[in-house]
Amino acid sequence: MFSLLMALVMFGVIAVVVLAVAAVLIKAALHVALFPLKLLLLPLKLLVLPIVAVVVFVKLLVLFSVGVVIFALLIPIFILIAVIAAPFVILAAVAH
Repeated sequence: MFSLLMALVMFGVIAVVVLAVAAVLIKAALHVALFPLKLLLLPLKLLVLPIVAVVVFVKLLVLFSVGVVIFALLIPIFILIAVIAAPFVILAAVAH
């Protein structure tokens, strides 16, 4: 019974090794097969790169502008809160 168990374990280990080798071979074959496609698409990537760069730059400018507008809208609100809270802070300081 023990020898049957060891044979089963050995079969499992060999199966895992064979699957790993097969996976590596398939990956290498796909890498070699897709290399011409990558070379074919390289000029398209180089043409699209400036467009993507401009889109990302515009996106960052819009996000920065929205942040500045939100900050500019919050400044008067903070001043109003400070004006309303100032008498209470002064009274709390005098009462203490």
